Amino acid sequence: MTDPNAIQPSELDQLPDRDPEETAEWQASLDAVTEAAGPHRAAYLMRRTLERAEGAGIALPKLLETDYVNSIPTAAEPAVPGDEAMEQRITAWNRWNAAAMVTRGSKYGVGGHIATFASAAWLYETGFNHFFKGKEADGSGDQLYIQGHASPGIYARAFLDGRLTEEQLDNFRREAGGNGLPSYPHPRRLPWLWEFPTVSMGLGPLSAIYQARFNRYLTNRGIKDTSASHVWAFLGDGEMDEPESTAALALAAREELDNLTFVINCNLQRLDGPVRANFKIVQELEAQFRGAGWNVIKTLWGTAWDELFQLDTTGALVRRLRQVPDAQIQTYQTRDAAYIRQDFFGADPALAELAKLLSDDKILECFHFSRGGHESRKVYAAYKAAVEHKGAPTVILAQTVKGHTLGEGFASKNANHQMKKLSVDEFKNMRDLLGLPIKDSDFVDGVVPYGHPGADSPEVRYLQERRAALGGPAPARRVHPVAPLPAPADKAFASFDKGSGSQNVATTMAFVRLVKDLVRDKETGKRWVPIVPDEARTFGMESLFPSLGIYSPKGQTYEPVDRDQLMYYKEAKNGQILNEGITEAGSMADFIAASTSYATHGETMIPFYIFYSMFGWQRTADQMWQLGDQLGRGFLVGATAGRTTLTGEGLQHADGHSPVIAATNPAALTYDPAFAYEVAVIVKDGLRRMYGEAAPGEDQNVFYYLTVYNEPLPQPAKPSVDGIDEGIVKGLYRFNTAESAGITPPANAPRIQLLGSGTAIHWALRAQQLLAEEWGVAADVWSATSWSELRRDALEADEALLRGEERVPFVRQALQGTEGPVLAVSDYMRQVPDQIAQWVEQDWSSLGADGFGLSDTREAARRHFGVDAESIVVAALAQLAKRGEVKATAVKEARAKYGL
Repeated sequence: MTDPNAIQPSELDQLPDRDPEETAEWQASLDAVTEAAGPHRAAYLMRRTLERAEGAGIALPKLLETDYVNSIPTAAEPAVPGDEAMEQRITAWNRWNAAAMVTRGSKYGVGGHIATFASAAWLYETGFNHFFKGKEADGSGDQLYIQGHASPGIYARAFLDGRLTEEQLDNFRREAGGNGLPSYPHPRRLPWLWEFPTVSMGLGPLSAIYQARFNRYLTNRGIKDTSASHVWAFLGDGEMDEPESTAALALAAREELDNLTFVINCNLQRLDGPVRANFKIVQELEAQFRGAGWNVIKTLWGTAWDELFQLDTTGALVRRLRQVPDAQIQTYQTRDAAYIRQDFFGADPALAELAKLLSDDKILECFHFSRGGHESRKVYAAYKAAVEHKGAPTVILAQTVKGHTLGEGFASKNANHQMKKLSVDEFKNMRDLLGLPIKDSDFVDGVVPYGHPGADSPEVRYLQERRAALGGPAPARRVHPVAPLPAPADKAFASFDKGSGSQNVATTMAFVRLVKDLVRDKETGKRWVPIVPDEARTFGMESLFPSLGIYSPKGQTYEPVDRDQLMYYKEAKNGQILNEGITEAGSMADFIAASTSYATHGETMIPFYIFYSMFGWQRTADQMWQLGDQLGRGFLVGATAGRTTLTGEGLQHADGHSPVIAATNPAALTYDPAFAYEVAVIVKDGLRRMYGEAAPGEDQNVFYYLTVYNEPLPQPAKPSVDGIDEGIVKGLYRFNTAESAGITPPANAPRIQLLGSGTAIHWALRAQQLLAEEWGVAADVWSATSWSELRRDALEADEALLRGEERVPFVRQALQGTEGPVLAVSDYMRQVPDQIAQWVEQDWSSLGADGFGLSDTREAARRHFGVDAESIVVAALAQLAKRGEVKATAVKEARAKYGL
């Protein structure tokens, strides 16, 4: 019996039911349909009802998955403007030349990828002919993130267009001679063509989202109207497994970035096999994107399937398509009609009856060739719907066949990503399939020829006319002739020359104070883009909130809890600060978009991204490489830097190695300034080099990495030393001598040179006193602002020697004639200062914080790593004892005295 006192399910529902009787009637209707027509019919009716409700704007949770069919019905597909037959011929030439280029290069063993573009050719061609806006129209044009492995197809189209020569195609992946083509989209190697490096998979989709967002930022701040620009990101379905690929989907939906379209080439294969062998990647991605708030368009089946769907009156075909896992779809691609009849259609009596109406040729046409991503009509419909959709970004899930048109040896084979060439017979079969006018006699000595209809052919004229109508060639990178930014007034930098007096100031705070002054500059202040990953208060930046505002496309729709305070949390539609939340990857994507705005939009911006130094290069070094690849400019600031300055946080926060990682990046200029005036000099020179009048031979396409510290210390006045600014920029200058420090060493006292960077120079200065007062040793102290710049200069000197040119490295010049050995110390692992050891003529030794960090006081941590002042003294005495300049017993005495 039912307990009348038991709680009924309806009583647990928090949604009030104002008419339970009506609700019961709806539920009874559903039960009746289920009983009379079966659960499939009931599910169909429910899906259609929910779709109707969603379309009417009724507030209901969205369906996360729809049926495994095209989102746009055939009857709703718009006609494709232009000449479809002509576009078919253009695409055929592109397919041929992409495959020929990789195959011809295979004799050099340089590799290449054929199958990816073969699957995606129509996804690109439709865009190039009808959607992708070029740089020569009003605005900035569209931003195209090309799938890296599809680059041969883009080169092939540029060849047809006359932008590349046959010689350049033959130098695909052979760049050393100076007339080659990089393997993947690479602005640094082919800067007139490629805008965005994308082959480090996952970074393309992440960057595309933040690029679309930065476009809106420029518009909302009144810098440039980018409303006509659209961001297109071409991605692989396997690429979506990278966490970066989906990391910012919610941001794109939250900020309603309808200027963004993802085109995911769902060929169901990754590098080694199926993306989701036992599942369905399209359905998974649809749920993921719809759940994040994106508009989803599925373009799965070509026109050959239209007849099948019309013949299916029971829904059995759609149900079967939902059931079959992706790996089995791939198997159908390679099997005959009999197998498909038995395995696919034989699984359901209704489908078996439907199959009787189909010829073997029809079945093979559907399962071997007809995919939505291979037909211009289907792709055009999807693109048109995407650019017309408002209020949300769009993702197009386009199903294709990897290796399409390359023959049975390629299509859908698990190994096709690693297959680098076609045989002559395979090329001839491909020629016949594509209908290209290439003769057997064109294959000279078994070498596949390139194909070109002629510079004045109808195909080339059509291609060029379409691009002219859309604003010029694409993809294309343009660096607009922009006047150098005027240098800010010297006052902002000179204010640090006098030091802080008795006030203790951390170099992190010094940098923030400098930026506060620079953003007030009338000429350049608005071009600063402060970026911070939810740590602004840690870095003392909250004072910028009310003055600059935090960017939000919604403005501030609430009253902040701290509105009555001076430094309240202020969001604004034209806000200048990008406060990204807890995402270093998102912040780096912001930085990349801002740092390359000079090329993308012809608007020079000055980004600085400040972060816990431990969580910059260690987490997002791949994006730092992307930044260098993309020729970005700006300031990366590793705050709370060093292994021993951040008390209490422990090894997860204790950075002892970021300068090592940074030193591996050729575009990064890495500095570890010790004092506030050094920070000012470095930033001033960075603004000149990247944004002002660079010196002859200087590469402007660099970025700066500064490490700054949270340890409040007295900031000394800038010494009156000749060439000090040059020394700061080049990486080394003498801060003081024993004598200039007020120390009077004994006559003929042994002497040592102490080189320190960052906060370590304070330990060196303390050691300088101890050495003089307690051991009779004179020490000179040097500030090594950049170990890596000293090394870079020395490497260039070595290269000059190979060319027969005499050049003395700057570090050797600076230390020339100094007495005694050199002892270097930093708050990083010894590998950081040891970068320059081979170019130092004096005896060399170093100290550093090697190993894992730990939680403790600064003093205890420094003693643990052996980098405190007392440890420096012992190490200095040991160096001098080796040279016979102090007694060997002095080392033992010092060790005992200091408790080491």
